[in-house]
Amino acid sequence: DSAKPTAESARQFLERAEKELLALSNAAGQASWVQATYITPDTEALAAAANEKQIKAAVAFAKEAARYDGVDLPPDQARKMKILKTGLTIAAPADDKESNELTQLMTRMESNYGKGKYCPKPDACQDLQQLSRTIGESRDPAKLLEAWQGWHTVPAKSNPPLKTDFLRYVELSNKGAKELGFANTGAMWRSKYDLAPDEFAKEVDRLWKQVEPLYLSLHAYTRNKLREKYGDAVVPAQGPIPAHLLGNMWAQSWDNLYPTLAPPNADPGYDLTQVLQARKSTAVDMVRMGESMYVSLGFQPLPATFFERSLLTKPRDRDVVCHASAWDVDNVDDLRIKMCIEPTSEDFFTIYHELGHNYYQRAYNRQPFLFRDGANDGFHEAIGDTIQLSITPDYLKQIGLISAVPDPSRDLGLLMKRALEKVAFLPFGLMIDQWRWKVFSGEIPPDKYNASWWELRRKYQGVAPPVARAEADFDPGAKYHVPGSVPYTRYFLAHILQFQFHRALAQKAGCDLKTTPLHRCSIYQNQAAGQAYREMLALGASKPWPEALQILTGKREMDATAILDYFAPLKKWLDEQNAGKPVGW
Repeated sequence: DSAKPTAESARQFLERAEKELLALSNAAGQASWVQATYITPDTEALAAAANEKQIKAAVAFAKEAARYDGVDLPPDQARKMKILKTGLTIAAPADDKESNELTQLMTRMESNYGKGKYCPKPDACQDLQQLSRTIGESRDPAKLLEAWQGWHTVPAKSNPPLKTDFLRYVELSNKGAKELGFANTGAMWRSKYDLAPDEFAKEVDRLWKQVEPLYLSLHAYTRNKLREKYGDAVVPAQGPIPAHLLGNMWAQSWDNLYPTLAPPNADPGYDLTQVLQARKSTAVDMVRMGESMYVSLGFQPLPATFFERSLLTKPRDRDVVCHASAWDVDNVDDLRIKMCIEPTSEDFFTIYHELGHNYYQRAYNRQPFLFRDGANDGFHEAIGDTIQLSITPDYLKQIGLISAVPDPSRDLGLLMKRALEKVAFLPFGLMIDQWRWKVFSGEIPPDKYNASWWELRRKYQGVAPPVARAEADFDPGAKYHVPGSVPYTRYFLAHILQFQFHRALAQKAGCDLKTTPLHRCSIYQNQAAGQAYREMLALGASKPWPEALQILTGKREMDATAILDYFAPLKKWLDEQNAGKPVGW
């Protein structure tokens, strides 16, 4: 169609795009659900075919949307055009052969990662789950080092080496992004955030500067404790912490170190895992508890189909993907979660997170199809995590899981546990895309991939590799999101936003922050807080995220001071422990 684009042809184009994309999304959703819950070669092939159709159509619509640049459109139509152009994670090049090659590369990188094993002897192979268990549970530095090195050999040993595929993926995805008018794939990812790509990069840095002092205090305390445990030969008094000692394969969350790092007399007097197991809580019982939290805020109960169609426990008779995820299969009300629930504290919290996605999906299901998404991808991850922050000891007593609320002097332990999960994560959440953006732009050349990766990890996280690394190693490929091509900044933003949301909701719920510390506030059963939350969620992606943020918080910018408020008692305590000892690296 070579006719000159007009406002009327734009309206017709958007109507067609939304109709087709909705149908393709539903078909891909059904195929992917079956593939994830019945893993066979056939279901994999069907899901791949449905996903390829969806991606091809999305790329074609993105290119068609670019034809309307410069046409004067009503704001909602202009926003839909923008979403069509920036909604892609990967833009395949127009050339069919290259497009096909890119899809195959991405499937192969993801499969090679998933199949990755460390085999010290041919009959003694260990996968990521087994190696991660060692890193999480062992306190023997030699075993930790072997597990860490073992997993970090996988990218170089995969066939072909992961870096070979990754180089070509960078080349082809950049080509596709340029065809859509972006400088490179990284610029395309950053353009999703209603800011110019460079503005967004500056915004992320500003947020990091706000939280950095809190991270530095936690890092210094952790380094001193690990030094006491392992001695000077393993942990230096100054400088970065060796990456294999932090209880997680990527040193991204340190909560497995809690027994080593717990403040004295910090035991809250209950163990949620033991409580759930003693009560013989089933997966459905645990989901019902999560649902009742949302219902107490004025959300509707989950649809009956949720409990009929979700996968809540690991089947005995077949392979499934147990990685927890939330689904909205028909983009209206066919909500589900897929999760192999065990009666543990970790799964209890995860359920509240996943239901957050489902309640968000339902809140915006009346929007036009292109607006059925989060205000930005950080919002989607933050919704359920915000609700998790209301799982206070008071809340657990109200729902009958514990009989007495621990004395406030025990709060330091709960705060430490949460900081090891949430605060420790911040610099990691930030640096993965700092590295990728520079790779996509060419600022980091292929012969510096690994060295630059460790420079950034040192700069932001203050961690170092436990043994010398070379360019033949491809350590970024040891983290799923790199070969899986999943943008990562969303997780950093979600960790900032959830505390900002929680503080605003706590205030709406009448929590007096002058007399009650923020970490003690729960919004359970508060209709006013629920109403404010639903108003923001109902917008979906129909307005730029600063407007959604303003509805709930009264502010148009993301603000990390709520994290500082939340962890203030812990920060004070950490600084007392760190007095006279080196901080930073």
